[in-house]
Amino acid sequence: MYYACMANIQIRDVPETIHRELVRRAENSGKSLQQFLMGQLAIMVDKPDIDEVLRDIRELPKLPLTSAEIVKMLKEERARS
Repeated sequence: MYYACMANIQIRDVPETIHRELVRRAENSGKSLQQFLMGQLAIMVDKPDIDEVLRDIRELPKLPLTSAEIVKMLKEERARS
């Protein structure tokens, strides 16, 4: 799929070992290097990065439990299993 307004990305000074491995992976998946890298970039942006995950965790509502209460609940749950 080609869009006239699509951005280009160029990466310089890629070590030969990394380039060879990317080419190998692209060939193994039956894709060109560009198709393979586009797929990998799409996967990367579909997942939240660590900063987003940590922000989401910090924004979760705080439970009014002490660590001792949490340990007790874990022990009780494990005892049921």
